[in-house]
Amino acid sequence: MRLKAGLLFASDTRTNAGVDHIASFGKMHQFQIPHQREIVLLNAGNLATTQSVLSLLRQRLQGEGEHLLNVPSLYDAAVLVGRTLKEVVARDSAGGGLNQGVDFGANFLLGGQIKGEGPRLFHIYPQGNFIEATEDTPYFQIGESKYGKPIIDRVIKYETTLLPEAAKCTLVSFDSTIRSNLSVGLPIDIVMLRANQFEQAMQPPHRIGREDPYFSRLREGWSEGLRKVFEDLPDEPWFEN
Repeated sequence: MRLKAGLLFASDTRTNAGVDHIASFGKMHQFQIPHQREIVLLNAGNLATTQSVLSLLRQRLQGEGEHLLNVPSLYDAAVLVGRTLKEVVARDSAGGGLNQGVDFGANFLLGGQIKGEGPRLFHIYPQGNFIEATEDTPYFQIGESKYGKPIIDRVIKYETTLLPEAAKCTLVSFDSTIRSNLSVGLPIDIVMLRANQFEQAMQPPHRIGREDPYFSRLREGWSEGLRKVFEDLPDEPWFEN
């Protein structure tokens, strides 16, 4: 999310290749120069593709060419990630018949702030092109999104001034998705970046696991609240006939 108050990123850690092959891999990655730039990258899609893209991005931090720690803007960072993604997909899909039916696609969310410009957020598609979040569309979702999206649509606006409020909505959205889809699961990683605050180094993600007391209270309160609201809704008189 890119809100007036800053940026919020959240990701689950579950990947699966069928009901009998479920594993956990972190999907949130941080790049920073303290007091100068804070960049967060989230991924969804083909695990081999996303790992290769991240490996190349990190490997190239040591080179003399363009990389995430020296590009002049977040826009240029999105161009770089898109180009690297296209490079990996082209390389891995070049095997002809061996790769028939394999989806090498992946999506990335790239956001953060580089000193001298405001917070920005991009959705990078498998083809390497991308779009940027605006005040009218202040958030992006990748991966399994349909179950939790309606909650965010009802609550979150660009003018939301409290990141903890946005985080609460995000966790409720994840809970709804987890209840309806086995491909999404705990733990959840979450990071908040307040706008224009470079005085402290970016904190590592806060991880919310199965035994987290706040998340347990949140999901129980949300379920009870939904049931109570549903019970209070009026019945259509036609139902009584």
